[in-house]
Amino acid sequence: MKAGFGTFGVWSTAVATCSLLAIAPAMAQGVKIGILNDQSGVYADYGGKTSVEAAKMAIEDFGGEVLGQKIELVTADHQNKPDLASTIARKWYDTEGVDMITDLTTSSVALAVQEVAKEKKKIDIVVGAATSAITGAACTPYGFHWAFDTHALAVGTGGAMVKAGGDSWYFLTVDYAFGHALEKDTSDVVKAAGGKVLGAVRTPLNTSDYSSFLLQAQSSKAKVVGLANAGGDTINSIKQAAEFGITAGGQKLAALLLTLSEVHGLGLKAAQGTVLTESFYWDRNDKSREFAERLYKRTGRMPNMIQAGTYSATLQYLKAVKAAGTKDSDAVVKKLKELPVNDAFSQNGHVQANGRMVSDLYLFEVKKPEESKRDWDYYKLLATVPGDSAYPSAKDSGCPLTK
Repeated sequence: MKAGFGTFGVWSTAVATCSLLAIAPAMAQGVKIGILNDQSGVYADYGGKTSVEAAKMAIEDFGGEVLGQKIELVTADHQNKPDLASTIARKWYDTEGVDMITDLTTSSVALAVQEVAKEKKKIDIVVGAATSAITGAACTPYGFHWAFDTHALAVGTGGAMVKAGGDSWYFLTVDYAFGHALEKDTSDVVKAAGGKVLGAVRTPLNTSDYSSFLLQAQSSKAKVVGLANAGGDTINSIKQAAEFGITAGGQKLAALLLTLSEVHGLGLKAAQGTVLTESFYWDRNDKSREFAERLYKRTGRMPNMIQAGTYSATLQYLKAVKAAGTKDSDAVVKKLKELPVNDAFSQNGHVQANGRMVSDLYLFEVKKPEESKRDWDYYKLLATVPGDSAYPSAKDSGCPLTK
């Protein structure tokens, strides 16, 4: 019988059928992983089905089983709704035998699911959500954060632009937890470097018309317009900024969370010259290229840091289960915080006591069309941002568990 899709969309290395889902508690001795993300909305390209394929690859690369049992994967679209995500997570943990949930694009969703995981004493590994609160004020004993966060992005892109002369800022901020955190963290970096924040405007998630917001940014005369948004919102705001002559008028755009997926959607003509920070680039070394080419064959897309991070988080969880000799959450948490992270995503990454996975980030500039040698050849490396500089220590993170 072929693997297929059932409740909420299911893929399994064993047999994925509705009847198996109904008796999932009886399979509690196996390991089941859930990918919960946006598969149809503003962040569908940012994580989406490519993240699902990346998790499948991790399971296959691990060997398809752990502790003598098959590994299963379930997946669902949370539609960027925290209440829906919490309902799915609760059902997965309570009745479908899910042991760990990962990806979790959208900060409001990630924070909501992390609370459910805490209540159920189950592990969640956030990859696609950005707020630094996940391993800061909202940290839990079972919560982890992979790939990046708002603090690291602020240090990378914000710090670099101030050093380059961009010492006055105005923010276009998507109006929910992620945007607020990204604006705050970047503002702190800008001010610490001697810059000024002249103002900010809140924008709805998944808005199509940025005209009034861009006019406010333009009239502020700030040297830098900081885009504290992501996914389709970033694409729309960059396109419309060009139409309003923002950059032609001398202001710089700082895309504070822009990934390879959005650059691909924009095209090099629109995105050229943009400075951004990612923790993964497919063409960085032999290991990243080998992984990315395999994923490309499955999806037709090169992975960004969220999709590569989901591969890493899934693989590291399985390594921790194997090392613990059990899938008991407390034992696996201990191993996740002990084991180094060495894979296609990260070399010599490590996990802090608050659950923050620390690895290097990279400051890139988007190439001009004539500089690109092939499809997806989009970035020039400007600088490496050491992980220990990008992220605060556990004791400085605001996580109450580390006090």
